[in-house]
Amino acid sequence: MSTPSEVPVTRLALSRLEDRISFLYVERATVNRDGNALTITDNRGTAHVPATALAALLLGPGTRVTYAAMALLGDAGASVVWVGERGVRFYAQGRPPAKSSRCAEKQAEIVTHQRKRLDCAKRMYALRFPGENLEGLSMAQLRGREGARMKRVYAAEAQRTGVYWDRRSYDPNDFESSNPINQALTAASAALYGVAHAVVAGLGFVPALGVVHTGTDRSFVYDIADLYKAEIAIPAAFDAVAANCGQPSNEVRRLVRDAVVSTRLMPRMVKDIKHVMEVDDEVLPSDAELFLWSELELIAAGVNWSEEELKQ
Repeated sequence: MSTPSEVPVTRLALSRLEDRISFLYVERATVNRDGNALTITDNRGTAHVPATALAALLLGPGTRVTYAAMALLGDAGASVVWVGERGVRFYAQGRPPAKSSRCAEKQAEIVTHQRKRLDCAKRMYALRFPGENLEGLSMAQLRGREGARMKRVYAAEAQRTGVYWDRRSYDPNDFESSNPINQALTAASAALYGVAHAVVAGLGFVPALGVVHTGTDRSFVYDIADLYKAEIAIPAAFDAVAANCGQPSNEVRRLVRDAVVSTRLMPRMVKDIKHVMEVDDEVLPSDAELFLWSELELIAAGVNWSEEELKQ
């Protein structure tokens, strides 16, 4: 195995976020480094994964990760997320690849301005209601319309798969207490949240600054993931239960992963976030410079300004 002193990955070697593997879930294994690849070792052997092609590594129970592996993941700009069993709990995250604060500043401007926030929320809802006129609707009306749409989605998926559906019901503190379809929906949503979190953080937005959701450290992640639940997570959950393969919460992760790939979800997610937040590629620099804020302009950091003042 290699040591942490290896030459860091160059920026030219990094893949664009939207071109990367969406997420990789690992449990009861050891994650290490071999050159510029991650090694994942369990009782079945060792697998090599190119770190620069990975958007998010989800570390489940029983996982050990070495310093060398974390150094590689940091150089590669991959998000590292510590999650609970089956990926249904979020515990912590490593530093994301974005180095600029410009998207975070744009997001803060929207979230703290009532009209801009409502306009942004309407752009989000417009992605769920293509072709519908949302002009003049309040947030309460938008929520009501979305609630009715989700009821139709659940009913349609139940009819398509033959899986009995009553209602969405789960206890976040007791995963096993809900029925198989609700367990599968929770696991599918958690997988989708992992993808959304990797993209949100990777672009330099703040996961906690939600537009529709608010109050938690992943409010904006829920905003973005909700755009694709009806297309990705809910069908995967019903298909996993209909397959009757034993543990639907395990099967559903594979189905979500396959759907993320087949629908090219990550490139779409990048495009959609840029659309709803009204940012373009000029606001998404790959590098960043540190400045000091001033009333009229940004000024250089790393300067002793008391000495500069004496020169004037």
